[in-house]
Amino acid sequence: MSAAGPAAPASPAHGAGPAPAPGPASGLPAPAALPRVPAERAQEYRRRGWWLPERVDRLALRRAAERPEAVAVVAPGGRLTYRQLADAVAGAARRLARLGVRRGDRVLVQLPNDVELVVLPLALMRLGAHPVMAHPALRRYELAHVVEATAPVAMAVQRRVGRFDHAALARHLAADCPSLRLLLVADRAGGGAPEQDTHDLVALCRPEPGEGPLPELGPPQDDEPAVMLLSSGTTGRPKAIARAHEGYGYMIRASAEWAALSADTVYLAVMPGAHGFVLNCPGILGTLAFGGRVVLASADDPDGALDLVEREGVTHCALVPALVDQWVAAARRRGRGPSTLRVVQVGGARPEARLVTEAMKALGCTVQQCYGMSEGLLVFTALDDPEGVVTGTQGRPASPGDELRVVDESGAPVPPGTTGELLTRGPYTVPGYYNAPGADERSFTADGFYRTGDVVRLLPSGGLVVEGRLGDVINRGGEKISPLDLEALVIDHPAVRAAAAVAVPHPVLGQTVCLFAVPLDPAAPPSLLELRRHLQDRGLATFKLPERLEIVDTIPYVGIGKVDRVALRRAATEAGAPD
Repeated sequence: MSAAGPAAPASPAHGAGPAPAPGPASGLPAPAALPRVPAERAQEYRRRGWWLPERVDRLALRRAAERPEAVAVVAPGGRLTYRQLADAVAGAARRLARLGVRRGDRVLVQLPNDVELVVLPLALMRLGAHPVMAHPALRRYELAHVVEATAPVAMAVQRRVGRFDHAALARHLAADCPSLRLLLVADRAGGGAPEQDTHDLVALCRPEPGEGPLPELGPPQDDEPAVMLLSSGTTGRPKAIARAHEGYGYMIRASAEWAALSADTVYLAVMPGAHGFVLNCPGILGTLAFGGRVVLASADDPDGALDLVEREGVTHCALVPALVDQWVAAARRRGRGPSTLRVVQVGGARPEARLVTEAMKALGCTVQQCYGMSEGLLVFTALDDPEGVVTGTQGRPASPGDELRVVDESGAPVPPGTTGELLTRGPYTVPGYYNAPGADERSFTADGFYRTGDVVRLLPSGGLVVEGRLGDVINRGGEKISPLDLEALVIDHPAVRAAAAVAVPHPVLGQTVCLFAVPLDPAAPPSLLELRRHLQDRGLATFKLPERLEIVDTIPYVGIGKVDRVALRRAATEAGAPD
C-alpha cells in the first residue's frame, strides 16, 4: 500500500485577495515565528511526493467541479451539494473579509457538528486565516489558555449547546483578550435577530453564488498553518498545534487511502468534528477531498445513529471504544446490524480485543484500529489484515516517512517487543507547538522527535501495541503493570460495565493498583475478592492484581475517549486508605 495516495489535481482559483502579511505592523506573529521542519527534511518530503504545493481548502473542494450536484454535506442545518458548498465557502470568505478578517489572523472555532463546522474553517483557509478548532465541551479554564496563546480576532460558537450558553462564554473570553473583537454566533433555534455585539454565523455561511472566483492566494508557505488543532489535555491545559498545509494535506490523503475512501464513501461524523480524528483521519476533510458525502450528527443516541446509517447509506464512521460498545448493544437490541456500513475506525483509546470481534459481527463491517495524536503520527490496521492483527495491535504507521523510536527512561532504544516511550517524527508530525516554548523543550528532542508520552511495544512485524501513558504505567515494587491489559480482563467479568486502573502510593512497594469499576447492576456490585479471583482465573500474574476497589457510577474521560487518570488518582487519594 502506498501511503502517499494519488497526487491532487490542479484546483481552480478560489483563493482570497491580497492581504497584509502578518508581522509586527499588524501585531501578529510573523510566519518565521512558527515551528519549522528543517529545510533538508522538507526538501526530502517534497522530493518523495508527500508534500504538494496545495492548500487544504482546495484539496477538500477539488472534486466540486466534477460533481457539482452530488450531495457533499448532510447536517441538522440542511443539505449542501458540492456546488452549494463551494458557493458557501466563497461567500463566507467574502463576508469574513468585509468584517476585517485577514490573512494570518486566528479565529477560535467552537462549534457542534453542523453545516457551519464545515463551511467556516474552509472559508478561513480560503482567506489564509487559521481556524483554531476547539471541542464544544471545553470551558473558560481551558479556552482562556488557548486564547492567550493564539490571540484570535474572532470566536465562532453556537449560542447554546444543551443548557450551556456559549455566547456568554465568548464574551467572557473577549473581555480579557484585546484581539478578540468579533463574535460569530449560530442560533438556529432562537429565531430572533442577532444581538448587537454578535454577527449571524448561519447567514455568514449561506451559499452565495454568482460573484465569480476569488483571487488566487498562491501556494502555501513552508510553515503556513491550514488549521490549528488542540492537544488532548492529558498533560495539562490544551496547547495549540499549527498544522501546515503541505504536511496536513499529505496526512489527509494518506489516511484516506488506508480507509479506502472514494466518491462512493458516505462518512458519518458523530463525535466532535473539531477533533483531528474526525476532521482529518481521514474524516470530514478526507471524505470531501475524494468526492464522498459527509453526514454530521451527535453521539447522544446510538439507535438514532444506526437509523441514520441506514437512511443515508453510511459506509464509514469513526468511534471511540465506548461508542462502539453502545452501537453493538443497539444492533443486538434491533436484531440486526446496518446493511451499508463497511468500515468503523476505532481510536481515542485502545479497544479490548473482545469489543473489536463483537463489533465486526454485530455491525457487519471491518474494524480499523487507529492510533494517533493531534501532533502528527497516525497508525492504522489495514482493511485486509487478519483478525488477530486487528484485535491485537493498533496497526502500522500511515507513511513510509514516519520515524519511530521506542526508548527507556534514559532515552536509550529498547529491543523490539520491549515496552518503552514512543518518540516520532515524520512528514506530518509537527516540529513544535504554537507559541509554547516551554512545552516544546519538554515534548521535543533536539533532533526533532516528538515525545508522545505513550508506552508502547514495537513488534518485529512493524505492528505497534499501545500499553498506556508514561505516567499511567503502574510500578509495583519494580514490576511494571499496564492498566490497559488489566482493564481489558476486568471488563470480561459479567458484573462489570466499565473499568479503569490507576496507581496509588504504597509505603513499601511504591505503588499498588486501585481499580475503579462501574457495575452492570448498581444494586449488586462485584467485590474486590471476586474480581481478584476472576483475574487469577484468567491467568493474570499475582503482582498485577488490584489491591483496592472503588465502585463508581461512571469513568471520567478527557480529550476524545481517553480515561482521565489524573482525576481518578485524585479521587483515589481523597477516598482514603485502601481496602
